[in-house]
Amino acid sequence: MDGPENASHPCAMMAQQTGRVLVVEGDAEVQSELEAQLTAIGHMVDTAPDGAEALELVERSMPDVILVELELEGMDGFEFLRQARALLPSASFIAIASSGSTDTAVKALASGADRCLTRPIRPDALALVVERSLDKPIHARDAINARAEAAASFPTTRLDHIVGAHPSMQRLFKRMLQAAKSRSTVLIQGETGTGKELIAKAVHEHSLRSEGPLIRLNCAALSESVLESELFGHEKGAFTGAVTRRSGRFEQADGGTLFLDELSEMPLSVQVKLLRFLQEREFERVGGNETVKVNVRVVAATNRDLRTLVDDGRFREDLYFRLKVVVLDVPPLRARPSDIPLLADYFLRFYSEENGKHVRGFTARAREALLGYPWPGNVRELQHAIEQAVVLCEKELIGSEDLPIQAPDPEVEPLSLLVPGVTLAEVERYTILRTLEAVGGSPTKAAAILGISKRTIQYRLQEWGVTKRNAWPNEK
Repeated sequence: MDGPENASHPCAMMAQQTGRVLVVEGDAEVQSELEAQLTAIGHMVDTAPDGAEALELVERSMPDVILVELELEGMDGFEFLRQARALLPSASFIAIASSGSTDTAVKALASGADRCLTRPIRPDALALVVERSLDKPIHARDAINARAEAAASFPTTRLDHIVGAHPSMQRLFKRMLQAAKSRSTVLIQGETGTGKELIAKAVHEHSLRSEGPLIRLNCAALSESVLESELFGHEKGAFTGAVTRRSGRFEQADGGTLFLDELSEMPLSVQVKLLRFLQEREFERVGGNETVKVNVRVVAATNRDLRTLVDDGRFREDLYFRLKVVVLDVPPLRARPSDIPLLADYFLRFYSEENGKHVRGFTARAREALLGYPWPGNVRELQHAIEQAVVLCEKELIGSEDLPIQAPDPEVEPLSLLVPGVTLAEVERYTILRTLEAVGGSPTKAAAILGISKRTIQYRLQEWGVTKRNAWPNEK
């Protein structure tokens, strides 16, 4: 609102950048005064009288700057700083003390404050400190947005060492960057060897938690008792050999991301504890009674259909719905054949440099063999094949004989090896039918991969006289 009263405010002209500010103050009169001063210079202000209510606002509104009175009733300001900092590490925290004691300031900074103000607070000082405090959250957002804009500014063929120009990968990159900027749990689905761990790493590195740790755990590699201890830690004496207290992966990932690979192999007893953490953000170590609270984002990956496991009683339905907040489906390599040459060239350059060799490409027959092979092991199998070929190749070009893959049967040679020499209608039929085969006969999934409408696929199947029943008899 423009007017003489607003213009005459002692700090109305000082703030050059504005943001969302949370004021945590138990004194209603002081709270109202701080709110008025901050609103007058353009900030959006939320208020809370105590730490518990303020923590809910931190999660809901994600403020840029948080001012907190240290002498709060109930949860004091120091404890609030510790918990709020864990919830929102990108925010700036300003502690408000009643005295200028050095010990108080040191304790506040140790609890998570970025700055400390002493009462009484002059309006011009408040405006200046809040504006300077905005630099941190704004820079954090700018960094995230810059990475997303850079990734979206050109037809992406590579993102964080994930290679893919196929439309299905372009959609995955876009969805992944959107998911990264949220605080939601992410479930990555895809066959073995499709690069789910790289996707999880990219989600972490493009998130506001990128400065925090990324901790990995393979749920299939450990027994039930060891897995529980690895996840949640244990107390001294919890079991034979537990000679000291040990922090688990959740505590190690505090402020960052925990990547749970092969989640489908997690035993039901451990699933219960994981569900509780996702609901309440707390757990107990094995053999202990102390409740531990941490700020961790969970990214999980599976190569199996969790819905089927739920129906079979091998995976908890409530945990399944907690996990699938954001789902990233990684397509198999056979469903994006146009990426095979890109990946092959990428791995060839990498392993040629790593092994000090001067292999500069593939023969025509080698490229035909790469395109004609179904790659059941997906990108990982292709990677190992190119590595072996580079190491053993004695020429400048890798030939089909250098590739550790079985050549396709000439009598059932795939269409990709017959171009030129086929019509566009034959190419369309081959592409649609092979993609449907790869996704188990689902027109919806095939349409998403091919970048066409579901109706187009259904029309073509009707035109060709192909039905799901006679084409994919095992499809449920």
